[in-house]
Amino acid sequence: MTIKDLQPNIVWNNFYLLTQQPRPSKHEEKVREFLLKWGKEKGVETFADETGNVIMRIPATPGYENRKGVILQAHMDMVPQKIASSSHDFLKDPIQTLIDGDWVTADGTTLGADDGLGVALAMSVAESKDVPHGPLEVLITYDEETGMTGADALKPGLLKGDILLNLDSEDQDELCIGCAGGLDIEADFSYKRVRAEEGFKTFKINVSGLQGGHSGMDISLYRGNANKIIAYALLPVMEKYGVKLVRFNGGSLRNAIPFEAEAVVLVPEDKVFAFKHAMTFSFNNAAAVYKESDPSLKTGVEPARAATHYVEDAVALKVIKGLIACPSNVIRMSQSMPGLTETSINMAIVETKPGHIKVKSLMRSAIDSSKEQLSQRVRCIFEMAGAKVRTYGGYPGWVPRPDAPIIQLMNDLHNKMYGKPMDTAATHGGLECAIMGAKYPHWEMVSIGPTVRYPHSPDERTYIPSIQKAWDFLRELLKNIPEKQ
Repeated sequence: MTIKDLQPNIVWNNFYLLTQQPRPSKHEEKVREFLLKWGKEKGVETFADETGNVIMRIPATPGYENRKGVILQAHMDMVPQKIASSSHDFLKDPIQTLIDGDWVTADGTTLGADDGLGVALAMSVAESKDVPHGPLEVLITYDEETGMTGADALKPGLLKGDILLNLDSEDQDELCIGCAGGLDIEADFSYKRVRAEEGFKTFKINVSGLQGGHSGMDISLYRGNANKIIAYALLPVMEKYGVKLVRFNGGSLRNAIPFEAEAVVLVPEDKVFAFKHAMTFSFNNAAAVYKESDPSLKTGVEPARAATHYVEDAVALKVIKGLIACPSNVIRMSQSMPGLTETSINMAIVETKPGHIKVKSLMRSAIDSSKEQLSQRVRCIFEMAGAKVRTYGGYPGWVPRPDAPIIQLMNDLHNKMYGKPMDTAATHGGLECAIMGAKYPHWEMVSIGPTVRYPHSPDERTYIPSIQKAWDFLRELLKNIPEKQ
């Protein structure tokens, strides 16, 4: 059995088609071309706006012409994460899906259910002949995962609808009505390369096997950060044994908790035994700290090809101290919505390039002033360590409107269909609603979707029964959208 055999067949077939299209963020050319061709083949008015968002327009079902217009919105890009042993090329290889009981996952990579399932649901409505609905538009944005670029570029007045149904939530029984805002911060350490002298051995340090995950949804699970684990291990051996840093690379995406990292170091020949002992001690401590959240943590220290240069000592120490001092966790939990993270930071990426070591973090907060205070804190840490710091890519939070009529309608409908109202919540993840709502302030906005677990990590999976429920609910909701006043 493959996912094409699952029900509802129309949704799973469209999702399968998406898994065949390369679509990592900032590389959406092929999936965009596919969507435009698909719309033409289905007889659906489909076009790309001047920046690359794909828009579909579907006339109202006869008798539903006077209903409020609905926009089904999702994003075409996906997070490209894979396990270390995977040879998958996200720029050309299709996602290999696997059925595991009641779940669908991928073979060593992210699944792309975030937000491929949202796109598949919208496509299925667009082509279906048995879903009564009023005037309908589909908006499929690009580059959501690395900057919400498509949403930011959307022009006011292009869309005509009254209600935005964002299909990017990850719990089938949950109605999301708000989200955190975000801000990126980058610390740039400049360094001089120093030629290595004789009397040193080269070693590579590896951390892998962490669960990683979505830096908004999963940050409150206190999972290990691979960059942090290596930094804590390196500082004592650099200070005590004169270990030299050659390079440090960890994490690959700003919105994913880094689950892998590696560093290459030079160790004085007479300190190799002490170095190895110290690394084992530090990594054993990490395993104890993360034995519940990350039981599959793997660490390694192995000989590597001889390095000819290293990062000057003063800068290398400042980098490692900055990595340790910079927070990467929950900063504050919400007081008004128990269980919801209010403010957090994910120290996502460390990358070494000739003459520069850069540290990139993503901050999130439901309160803009808290986000700004956190950015000042991080800026001060890295500036005191000698780095140049910049912030960029800021976007606002989505302020909940719990009294919006669409929310009452959806709760009543869900109660009728499943015997209970939806769980109304806000998310610490970022959603495009905040950006688009500023351009279309008259919209009623909600976010829904099927159940997806561990997005932004190779453990990403979706719960098969939730797809049928999400499809049934979406169809019934469109049928019951009220008339314009």
